[in-house]
Amino acid sequence: MQKQIALISLAGVFAGPVFAAPETYAVDPTHTYPRFEYSHFGFSNQVQRFNKTSGTITLDRAAKTGSVNITIDARSVDTGYPLFNEHIQAEDLLDTARYPTITYKSSAVRFDGDKPVAIDGKLTIKGITRPVTLTVTSFQAMPHPIVKKDAIGANAVARIKRSEYNAGKHAPQVSDEVTLNIAVEAVKQ
Repeated sequence: MQKQIALISLAGVFAGPVFAAPETYAVDPTHTYPRFEYSHFGFSNQVQRFNKTSGTITLDRAAKTGSVNITIDARSVDTGYPLFNEHIQAEDLLDTARYPTITYKSSAVRFDGDKPVAIDGKLTIKGITRPVTLTVTSFQAMPHPIVKKDAIGANAVARIKRSEYNAGKHAPQVSDEVTLNIAVEAVKQ
């Protein structure tokens, strides 16, 4: 009996601590819509979105690390009005003929407990890359009730200036400052 207890104890020593492995999630394009909001001549705040987003999110909540790599199809901008979509895609704004994608690549994910609360990274628009921190306003990790796989969802917000990405046409009448609101869902690969 003492030999068995000694062997079990010895096995526990060699097994070491249990660590969670990083988990990678594929962005769900049917539930991920980056939106941008700006003041339109002071009349109202306009909210537009992009309809095509892809990427991966990797999280290790035990180690409090992660990464986010997102690609937005800038040609999928959706204002609800086709002529205005073309206007936003023009050379003096997003210039989607030369720069069809917008990317965000994280450099760090900050946690409070086991939940991410901020993501530091670099946003590239029109070939111009600048640091942007996304503030995570909500986060959920749980089994997806329909696809029956582990999933995550979050909302995040940041503010940028269009002029810093060579897209400042009509500023300041149309606000230079733009609020980015990102709703993302992703399913474990």
